Amino acid sequence: MMYIITGTIQQKTKNSLIVLTPGGVGYEVGMTLLQIAEATIGEQVSLFTYLRVGENIMELYGFKTMEERSFFLLLLSVTGVGPKSAMNILGLGSIEEIQAAIGRGDVKYLTAVQGMGKKTAERLVVELKSKVISQKSKVNVEGNNDVIGNVMGEVIEALVGMGYQKEEVKSLVRDMDVAGKKTEEMLRDALRMLAKH
Repeated sequence: MMYIITGTIQQKTKNSLIVLTPGGVGYEVGMTLLQIAEATIGEQVSLFTYLRVGENIMELYGFKTMEERSFFLLLLSVTGVGPKSAMNILGLGSIEEIQAAIGRGDVKYLTAVQGMGKKTAERLVVELKSKVISQKSKVNVEGNNDVIGNVMGEVIEALVGMGYQKEEVKSLVRDMDVAGKKTEEMLRDALRMLAKH
């Protein structure tokens, strides 16, 4: 499964970036409108990805953080929400703002998404409200240790998804300094260390 793509932005379209990898392969990666607007041609990027494979279609979607990708997958679990709708929802604001809207049952906020009808927005609230609230309270109760545990877990999951052995990755990540680092920074550090082995 394709999990991370690293390369140089070659081109921007209305809904995607064209990313050229060091191996010479160019990928069209769907992203939110804001992220496309903020991207610069020639910029080096590392994106977490989701590959949608349909009967006559293959679409690649990109995310700046693991948290964005995880929330995107949560949105996809709702009946009637496809990848394009999920990307449009992510484009509404920060993950915290979107989760807060779901938590308070703000259907009006969610129907601002292009192609999102009232019934789908209501279904999204019903299906995700308890999950969003429990996730937020878990972070609040467990605090910083939970954040550190999440970062380590996400890095291990990403590296295993790239084909590394789980035991090797776990021992490597366990010895790394996590303090104040985000998942992407940890992942880059881990890949550098693995490349030296």
